[in-house]
Amino acid sequence: MKPLNVSDIGEQELLRRLHQFCPPHLVGDDAALLAVDPEHRLVVTTDVLIDGVHFSVGHASPDTITTSPEDAGWRAIAANLSDLAAMGATPMAVTVGLSLPGHVPVAQVEGLYRGMQDCLSTFGGVIAGGDVCRSPVISLAISALGQVKPGQAIVRTAAQPGDVILATGVHGASRAGLELLLSPDCGVGVSEGDRTALISAHQRPRPRFDVIHLLHNLNAFDSKRSLAGMDSSDGLADAIIQICRTSGVGARIECENLPMPPCFSSWLSPEQAIDWTLYGGEDFELVLCVPESVGRSLVDRLSTASIIGTITVQQEVLLIDSSRSPNEVPLVQSRGFQHF
Repeated sequence: MKPLNVSDIGEQELLRRLHQFCPPHLVGDDAALLAVDPEHRLVVTTDVLIDGVHFSVGHASPDTITTSPEDAGWRAIAANLSDLAAMGATPMAVTVGLSLPGHVPVAQVEGLYRGMQDCLSTFGGVIAGGDVCRSPVISLAISALGQVKPGQAIVRTAAQPGDVILATGVHGASRAGLELLLSPDCGVGVSEGDRTALISAHQRPRPRFDVIHLLHNLNAFDSKRSLAGMDSSDGLADAIIQICRTSGVGARIECENLPMPPCFSSWLSPEQAIDWTLYGGEDFELVLCVPESVGRSLVDRLSTASIIGTITVQQEVLLIDSSRSPNEVPLVQSRGFQHF
């Protein structure tokens, strides 16, 4: 039997079906009513994701499918929630603006929303509404809402000389997972377990709210200064450069401490491994610049966190590699992902 397409059911029936993914009390009017806890600030972030650019479910590029509708929905929400985690915020809700062609099967749209709902159920928040419209390509415009106490917001402008630079998780895994999806025959020497983990890093990233909880447990927000940080969605190097630029400082990154997946050593050349780790992007980890005592305590409690460098007065961002010449190489933002 021919699959039911969006054009077969029309806008109102599509909306009715999508309402099942939203709490009933938040949808049905012109806008949603949300309560913000007293003494908190509202945190708002927006991402636009396009089929063929941020994910591939086969409509923009029929020969290249790297993401199921469920995985695309998860990734779309995770990207927004990662921005909330990077601000130290707790997620509340998201709104979803869905644009798509009429020939898209209804089952795929419902799969997309199931993935969104799965991610929100895991990390917090609900779909509080949105909009749908006809478009030549599938796109998602998602706004995520969170809340944070003013003194506990993580900002890019707060890095200070002497801070350690801490990265959560490994970097380059999402880039490697995409490569394995695009070229299944590559990755010679990579075990099935590592292959699965790399692909999962690309398809189902996990925003690092666990790190925010640990920082609270360590009383890291009790000092008179803000913590500095952001997420690494556009690459580890990009995050470090942006923090340094907005804080008016520099950084020294130790090459031997770069948080790359262990399997890179048996698969990639050292140059390729460093490149993917620094510039691969879409790992949705956190990069934090914190007092050394906070950084050491966090590393002691979180095996997937590592101190990779220090903040300096000199406004240069350098990769230090004593095994090579020259042993100081500037990090370059343009090598990361750029839309234009």
